[in-house]
Amino acid sequence: MVVRLVLVLLLAAAMLSLPGRTATKSESQVSTPERLQKPGWWPRKPTPSRKDYVGPQACSECHSDIAATQRNSAMARTSTPASKSSALQSFALRAQDQRSFAIGSFHYQLLGWSDGFAYSLSAGSQSITEPLEWAFGTEKIGQTYIFQKEGTLHESAFSYFESLHGFARTPALDLVPAPKSVPAPLRAGVGRALETRTAEGCFTCHNTAAMTDGKLDPAHLIPSVTCEACHGPGAKHVSGESSGEEGAEKLIFNPEALSPSDSVDFCGSCHRTWWDVMLTEETGVSTVLAVPYRLVKSRCWGSGDSRLTCVACHDPHRPLVLEAGAYDQRCLACHVGKGSQPTIDHPGSACTVGTKECVTCHMPKYQIQDIYYKFTDHMIRIVRADEAFPD
Repeated sequence: MVVRLVLVLLLAAAMLSLPGRTATKSESQVSTPERLQKPGWWPRKPTPSRKDYVGPQACSECHSDIAATQRNSAMARTSTPASKSSALQSFALRAQDQRSFAIGSFHYQLLGWSDGFAYSLSAGSQSITEPLEWAFGTEKIGQTYIFQKEGTLHESAFSYFESLHGFARTPALDLVPAPKSVPAPLRAGVGRALETRTAEGCFTCHNTAAMTDGKLDPAHLIPSVTCEACHGPGAKHVSGESSGEEGAEKLIFNPEALSPSDSVDFCGSCHRTWWDVMLTEETGVSTVLAVPYRLVKSRCWGSGDSRLTCVACHDPHRPLVLEAGAYDQRCLACHVGKGSQPTIDHPGSACTVGTKECVTCHMPKYQIQDIYYKFTDHMIRIVRADEAFPD
């Protein structure tokens, strides 16, 4: 939600002429919208039917160990009905006079609403009340809320931020005129109506089976990023395994078989590929959120290396490892240790400064404006003192 998924069409020739990116690398990868037009499964694919999905419980019957750890990952908590949001629940437990907060001239109060939550918005003598339907994002960083008004999905003007232990204005909120039913003094405090393409991007990246038969269907989605968000619809696979069908294991998509470039673009379906960023002409520190884009910009990426894909360092079935030293072994899959010379298998030179916690120097953290959290930059490099942010 923080980062828009709106694509601007540009000439491919202009993209290939950009500095810091060779034609060979560009031609090996494509934008996510292009991927979604190709045959076969790719995350956010909108064409399968809802009946083709079985849900994570069916997957866990055979893959219980993986399912148990994946449930504790951040991806498994990217979306929840607002009624189950722990951030909203903890706020609702406060005393009545502590459930209010102000952002600028707008005053908000959290309310109970039909087994869920709503908020009241007031400014001066005017006020309105809106129910909250969905909470997107993990409470560990931040969470934005979605509701419907007059048949249109809206993004709340306020978001929860863990570092603040409270609410602040939703980042990068592109305000559009609110419905005329909203009193004029309140319109800028309601949030924004989501355009169809933006709503599709938000729901398909934060959920599973949010788009089926080519249409957005929030009423029947599977909350959060679960098994079938990456492996594709599993009904045929489950049926084949249950009946002992030969080759049933091939009836589900396995991203492990992807080439390094495709593997990074696979994750880039939501985290944004190099082309996705280039087509929006986005620059600056906010691109740190586009991890695949930043990774591919690393000099050591070259033309793609399986030791440097997203899944080489991060197991999507497990919670994110936060200890910096835990990634040293991954760096040493390419780099030699101190006192050794590079080899064909380990072409990376030894660090002349340190021997542990490599990421703390070579992958610095950056604060993104209005998100109140420092994100790791995956453009791996030698960081120079007082350097400008490297676009």
